[in-house]
Amino acid sequence: MKPNAFVNRLLTYAYNLRTGDRFVLFVLAGVVFISLIWVILAANKEISTDVPTRGGTFTEGIVGTPRFVNPVLALTSADKDVSQLIYAGLTRLSSDGTIVPDIAASVTISDDGLVYNVILRQDVSFHDNESLTAEDVAFTIEHIQDPLIASPLRASWDGVTLEVLGDYELNFILEEPYAPFIENLTVGILPKHIWGETSAEEFPFSQYNSEPIGAGPYKIKHIIRDGGVPSSYVLIPFNAYHGTPAKISTFVLSFFANEARRVEAFNKGTIDGAAHIDPSLLTPDKDTPFRITTTTLPRTFAVFFNQNKSEVLRDIYVRRALNVALDREALVDRVLDGYGQPLTGPIPYGFGVSVKESTSITSSLDDARDILRTGGWRLNEETGTWEKEEDDEVIELRVSISTANSPLFEETAQIIQETWEQLGVSVEVKRFEQSDLTQAVIRPREYETLLFGTVLGRALDLYSFWHSSQRNDPGLNVALYANITADAALTTARTSTDETGRIAALEEFAAEVTSDVPAIFLFSPQFVYVLPEEVTITPFTGLGESHERFAHIAEWYMDTNFIWTFLK
Repeated sequence: MKPNAFVNRLLTYAYNLRTGDRFVLFVLAGVVFISLIWVILAANKEISTDVPTRGGTFTEGIVGTPRFVNPVLALTSADKDVSQLIYAGLTRLSSDGTIVPDIAASVTISDDGLVYNVILRQDVSFHDNESLTAEDVAFTIEHIQDPLIASPLRASWDGVTLEVLGDYELNFILEEPYAPFIENLTVGILPKHIWGETSAEEFPFSQYNSEPIGAGPYKIKHIIRDGGVPSSYVLIPFNAYHGTPAKISTFVLSFFANEARRVEAFNKGTIDGAAHIDPSLLTPDKDTPFRITTTTLPRTFAVFFNQNKSEVLRDIYVRRALNVALDREALVDRVLDGYGQPLTGPIPYGFGVSVKESTSITSSLDDARDILRTGGWRLNEETGTWEKEEDDEVIELRVSISTANSPLFEETAQIIQETWEQLGVSVEVKRFEQSDLTQAVIRPREYETLLFGTVLGRALDLYSFWHSSQRNDPGLNVALYANITADAALTTARTSTDETGRIAALEEFAAEVTSDVPAIFLFSPQFVYVLPEEVTITPFTGLGESHERFAHIAEWYMDTNFIWTFLK
């Protein structure tokens, strides 16, 4: 029987039924039809999925204008942000916070930690489709090491010898083991065929500093200029990229003269996202949902004691009391709007090192007073300050704080001053322009206490900040700290290629510093990134600097496609 004939007979049968029977039949047919649709939808859900696909436009606002989109010269945040998208390095930061090969096919470290053998991938090309080889790597490193070029990275490459073993193989030879050296290999590689004829004198003035050609996931589509100065870079995916192809079709970086203009642009919808921005200032004109992503950066803010300049600070009871008196949580709330991690030791949380707290993150003025009394100090009821008799002389507990006159440091210093004065300590705050603070205060060590921030890097190399050999300029041991056990631990942490041994050494160092109290550790600021809900990103794990948020930009996406799983 033909299908049409069968359907006609079925309809005729239904039509000839009594009204009540016909109603029941149609209800049953409807139930069967709906059930069938439900089964199909349920089955479709089980065998289908949404997968990221190329599409969308994302615009990020950055304060500042890039001058050197060149990994050899990049200094500002704007320079580094654009460079991260356009250039590729031998290694890169992965989404789980580890360093993995990028241009390199492999990185092999010798048993003595002195030789890093790098074998390059042979499928890597620059944006102009020229192949990337060992000669490009050597050219880049040689220019970093050239004193005439004055690269900000030069100190990291001092004493490193490079051997080109073939078109796709090199050796980096160190004078002594240095575990964090693997971080150096993330630097972007310049194309020698573009830069090769540029002299050291011409290097900072080349047009390729603003119109770069790299081997990264994005390349320049065009540059929007305002009076000859770039106001926006419009980037598109580099289709011949050696890694995962980028999925966001257009990535725009727009530059602003100051923070107020960037906030205004976000609120007007001109930009979609921004890093290092105060979320409390964001009141978008449109009801466009956005989210805030944060992660801890390897930076610490602390008050460092110079015991050579202050007799009272040589008293460990004073240092302990000043430490216990401060409320770290209040500092984070007031100074960082809550976007920070309170610290009581030299190592920030979240970098694989077990951090033992030396004191509570909240203050206790009563505990601080008890510590001073135990140390032989007495409170002068008339003056409201603490005093102690030493060699028939009465010493008053007073300190000065030297710091930069930027808003963050000024507000932090004010809170510290208020707290210590409540304790009964006479406090003077000295504020300096950053250049004056460096030249006239830090370098000659002319301060009693120094409110200062340190950038440790992802590898947590604390050697230059705490080893006794770094007490004098140009070393950065601004606490003038000297401890044999701590020195040995710092040396081990710097030279050991065994990660477990490095972490144990860092923990031993932290324990010594916690016991000696050469500084009061305050907080570690968080990296704050605001972006639309529609943009899916990878986790910000293990960031050393904020530009590394783009280290796995190719995995970000805005659009998806619906496909059946068996077709993937």
